[in-house]
Amino acid sequence: MTGPLPAPFRTADVHLPDPYPLYRRYREADPVHWAGDGWYLFRHDDVAHVLTSRRYGRGALPARLPQECPHLRRTTANWMVFMDPPEHTRVRALVAKSFTPRIVRELRPRVRRLATDLVAELGAKATEDATADLVGGFAAPLPILVISELLGVPREDRPWFRAQAVDLQQATSSRVARRADAFAVADAAARELDAYFRAELARRRARKEGFGPDLIGAMLRAEEELPLGEGALVGTCIHLLTAGHETTTNLLAKGLLALFAHPDQLAVLRERPELMPGAVEELVRYDSPVQMISRWAREDDRIDGRAIPRGAKVTLVLGAANRDPGHFPDPDRLDVHRDARRHSGFGMGIHYCVGAPLARVEAEIGLSELLRGLPGLAPADGEAVRYAEDLVFHGPERMMVRIHA
Repeated sequence: MTGPLPAPFRTADVHLPDPYPLYRRYREADPVHWAGDGWYLFRHDDVAHVLTSRRYGRGALPARLPQECPHLRRTTANWMVFMDPPEHTRVRALVAKSFTPRIVRELRPRVRRLATDLVAELGAKATEDATADLVGGFAAPLPILVISELLGVPREDRPWFRAQAVDLQQATSSRVARRADAFAVADAAARELDAYFRAELARRRARKEGFGPDLIGAMLRAEEELPLGEGALVGTCIHLLTAGHETTTNLLAKGLLALFAHPDQLAVLRERPELMPGAVEELVRYDSPVQMISRWAREDDRIDGRAIPRGAKVTLVLGAANRDPGHFPDPDRLDVHRDARRHSGFGMGIHYCVGAPLARVEAEIGLSELLRGLPGLAPADGEAVRYAEDLVFHGPERMMVRIHA
């Protein structure tokens, strides 16, 4: 893609199925870009600088939400992703005590069972022409089933949970711009989830047999040593539910889509499934589930000679940073042998994704079970992938696949 840059940068100008050519133009011509209401950063080093510097903070989302959304404001006020220290440190410590490598390791057999069952159902649900929607039949339900198991949510409540998680995500900036009732839908979901988890916490505390072996039980036990209050516990439960849902759905769907586009790499993984853990890192780098995040300057700074004043909004384009040739040679090529661990797809610094180990396990097992259980899996002929109108939580909302060769 050539020609002058469309200025200022707008997410509406991005071609959702492939934003990377536009990212490349900005990264090469104007990597520290002023867009009128804030700065956009497109290079890996600049993104890493902001993510790891104390000069920048996450900023509180509730202050930017409408007053007519009291439930959404209260819920997100207790999400650690929108906190700065010391509040962030306290809440993250609670989750870290509960979200241990041992818990994630012990989840692997359950994740595999859930993935195997969904693969079988996907094959059984294929239409007469042997096609099915990978998002609706696999990529979306797997993470909601896994996080529900982790939280201890009853199986019968899980379809309702997925619906609430989808509604809550309507409050993202990209979707608010396109849907008039987005905030109202998200606020209603926040109200329902808040009521559910408050009732669940009360029920757990009233039980004489203890808090249970799941993540809610672990947080209740940890909270005895590190009390945070009901709001923080409820908010953290909702945050884990929503944060672990759409991002992992996008990772699974876009991971398979990238492998379809690189049949040589797909063949490698079919022949050598032991490479899947490293391949997941490369898939996150190649097409990040979250394309951009924002920070606010807490003090004056300079990036590449540009003055970033205190209070300025800075948007970090993770998708562009992960295709920076200064860090990843031949970055537009998928290479499952690449050491891609330096990617920024899970963030960096104090806000590094606390659920990253679980997301890796879900992607590793989910993609492995798809390739093993459906050896003829391929894109459906003549069926375009339909992307959600969102560049932040970026991924297909419908992706038809052919089940049999």
